Amino acid sequence: MPIDRRTLLTGIGALTVVRPASVAAASGPLVLAAASLRESMNAAADAWAGKGHVRPVLSFAGSSALARQIASGAPADLFVSADEPWMDYVEQRGLLVPGSRVPFLGNRLVVVQSAASPRISAGVPLARVLATGRIAMADVEAVPAGKYGKAALERLGLWSRVSPQVVRAENVRAALALVERGAAEWGVVYATDARASQRVRAFRMFPANSHPPIRYPVARLKTSRSPDAEPLRRFLVSREGRAIFARFGFQPL
Repeated sequence: MPIDRRTLLTGIGALTVVRPASVAAASGPLVLAAASLRESMNAAADAWAGKGHVRPVLSFAGSSALARQIASGAPADLFVSADEPWMDYVEQRGLLVPGSRVPFLGNRLVVVQSAASPRISAGVPLARVLATGRIAMADVEAVPAGKYGKAALERLGLWSRVSPQVVRAENVRAALALVERGAAEWGVVYATDARASQRVRAFRMFPANSHPPIRYPVARLKTSRSPDAEPLRRFLVSREGRAIFARFGFQPL
């Protein structure tokens, strides 16, 4: 559901009232960010607030869902996508502030298993491993992590064999959760997702050349009304901002 910055839910009878511009400004910039950025973006928001700014409001989902919300008119200040194509989708609709788009982070793709499962020798072929159970993946037709994963499995000649076992999730963190709770034996997620969870372990990293480069671009949206939006964008892509994401395993570009 699109996020409406013009309304404020009171929590008493779900009363909706119009938000004055002063209230919207006081709430900080609204950032729509890929689900895989949850921990790192929260850390960046804390660092920004530590400089005396109002902490930004963060909303996480699959990049495809966020891009479609923006195209449908959802008002926000910044968009951080897990791939370039969904940022292209927004830009082609004339919804980005010209010159504000910057690719600033990279990532890797891994196969994970539950930390409670017996360890498997690293020498076992991936085809044999993935044949042993369900494979949780973000939507392979829309969500970046799913598209990267499908591309990698196709490049390795495995997709036709393992696709019947794929359990599709709405975003990469939902795929991770399926492995965490034992609903899938394997998962294809970002290396940063595996690092963020104590309930899974990385089994194997996909070769970097087996899928398109994983790049996260950030851009300011034309719906932006927060005076802090552009300074926050500049902070995220600065050396200091990229260093925060690097602590969580992202690769600064």
